Amino acid sequence: MRIEFWGAARTVTGSMHLLKVNGKQVLLDCGLFQGRRQESHDRNLHFPFDPASIDVLVLSHAHIDHSGNIPNLVKQGFKGDIVCTAATRDLCAAMLMDSARIQEQDVAYVNKKNERRGDPLVEPLYTEEDAAAAMRHFVTLPYERSMEIAPGVRVTFVDAGHMLGSAIVILDIDEEGKSKRLVFSGDLGRPGTPILRDPEWVESADYVIMESTYGNRDHPTEVEARYKLRDIVNQTYRRGGKLLVPAFAVGRTQEIVYALHQLSDAHKVPQLPIYVDSPLAINVTEVYRLHPDCYDEETRRFMASDEHHNPFGFDRLTYVRDAADSKALNFLRDSVMIIAASGMCEGGRILHHLKNNISDPQTTILFVGFQAENTLGRRLLDGFKDVKIFGEPYPVHAQIESIAGFSAHADRKGLHGWIERFDKRRLRGVFLVHGELDAATDLAFNIESNGLPRPAIPVRGQGFDL
Repeated sequence: MRIEFWGAARTVTGSMHLLKVNGKQVLLDCGLFQGRRQESHDRNLHFPFDPASIDVLVLSHAHIDHSGNIPNLVKQGFKGDIVCTAATRDLCAAMLMDSARIQEQDVAYVNKKNERRGDPLVEPLYTEEDAAAAMRHFVTLPYERSMEIAPGVRVTFVDAGHMLGSAIVILDIDEEGKSKRLVFSGDLGRPGTPILRDPEWVESADYVIMESTYGNRDHPTEVEARYKLRDIVNQTYRRGGKLLVPAFAVGRTQEIVYALHQLSDAHKVPQLPIYVDSPLAINVTEVYRLHPDCYDEETRRFMASDEHHNPFGFDRLTYVRDAADSKALNFLRDSVMIIAASGMCEGGRILHHLKNNISDPQTTILFVGFQAENTLGRRLLDGFKDVKIFGEPYPVHAQIESIAGFSAHADRKGLHGWIERFDKRRLRGVFLVHGELDAATDLAFNIESNGLPRPAIPVRGQGFDL
């Protein structure tokens, strides 16, 4: 048995790990890499293996950095099953089509400029037709049920608590008369966060592939995050500015809306209009409504009260689907809040809002999720005074804020708590992925200090025989 790491290796994007066992190839996740534009396009376009040689894909959850390159995989010859939970399949149906649509729209926008300048035209990584074709490969499996996905390989999903449908992947493997268990954490959620259940514990494995996004940081509490959100909303309102929130359409948007709903009920924020400007976020919110089985007890109680049948909608909230209505938001002069994808500012409608407002000192840009290296979101958080949007330079005069407390990832304490549950006598190897090197290194040191095997932090393309 051999595992090779082809994505999310010393970075947080492009999750993709290849397991070779019993003459078959099992791919764990197939995410989009996000970073410098040309590097990202080249890496996403060219797989380091023949897609037709992959027998089955196991998908931990629907976030684009884990699922977003699936249409390209199918387009280039993959013929097998894509195994995931039902909620993940439902989310991917919306998200992959949206990803394709954004690519086609962005390419059309860029090509207009390229044509005027005489530059070469570009093509999208994949189209809506490619995304629709990929959905035919999805096969769903409920939590805590198992199925054979390859000779001698059985998969079981347990709740990762990271987003709707997210799963910890347990692979029980029989190879040459020997039994082994490989556990892939996917992305681990945070205990005690609203809407979703807490991540589940797995106590027995021979090998663990584990995320390390916040391996060197602890999050503020949910209460602290809501206080900071309240203060930022109030400060922006007093300045008469717009509050722009680049938010991932799945998970973060719903959590922000849920928090605003509760702050509004408590009269802690002013009566400013709030727009969720994302067709994907609207579609995803509908999927959330279809899966109350994934909610925690607090959210079920909130929904059960007479006035709260919908935790994702209240009287000052408007969902914007039509492109013309989205453009009209840029002509508003009063203080408003606009939540739009993408969360790292690498595509989607948020780019148009940034283009029109980033040089206004009354504007606040609020980040509520992790920003990967070389993304526009990371450059803004790092204090760049000038940035490029659609290839054009813009001075940054807006106020830049961030709230880590809405992160859907386990922090240092949560990661330690999860890995420490494993049986130390059985665990033979740990591989840290989905984290930048400093975060993974800090987490590795603490894991080893607690008597567990010293974790490996693989580089892209590195393989290990298990």
